[in-house]
Amino acid sequence: MPIITLETVIQAPAEICFDLARSIDLHTISTRHTGERAVAGVVSGLIEQNQTVTWRAKHVGVWQHLTSKITAYDRPSYFVDEMVQGAFKRFRHEHHFKQADTSTLMIDKFDYTSPFGILGKAADSLFLKSYMTRLLSERNQVIQEYAESGKWQAFLLTDCT
Repeated sequence: MPIITLETVIQAPAEICFDLARSIDLHTISTRHTGERAVAGVVSGLIEQNQTVTWRAKHVGVWQHLTSKITAYDRPSYFVDEMVQGAFKRFRHEHHFKQADTSTLMIDKFDYTSPFGILGKAADSLFLKSYMTRLLSERNQVIQEYAESGKWQAFLLTDCT
């Protein structure tokens, strides 16, 4: 069961970072290279507690569908999404936001189990953990770019500060 933990410092309020992290539209931008798009559940805007989204994307050369649900939510401190259906045996993705003066520490904890037993464990070691780390890092860079540049306003129509 690999666990990926990433920390990103963003020069923006926690509310903005939190909302960008749950934006379906920004997620689509951050994973553009995979052709990822929301095809069921919440397909645009901000996902909320107990809502689901189904993504269609090409990962490691294979088109896949993955449905996740927001299972915990405390704006602007944290939210959790967990896989309901998809290629993993299971995953839990925790998103934490800690305000410190003018910046926010965004912490991702992605805890997953690959399918296929020992073959899945081998895939983790060979490529999957590094692939997922890179995917999450790229997503965090996009959140950071939008939060710090003011481009967040295109996605968040309400006052987030």
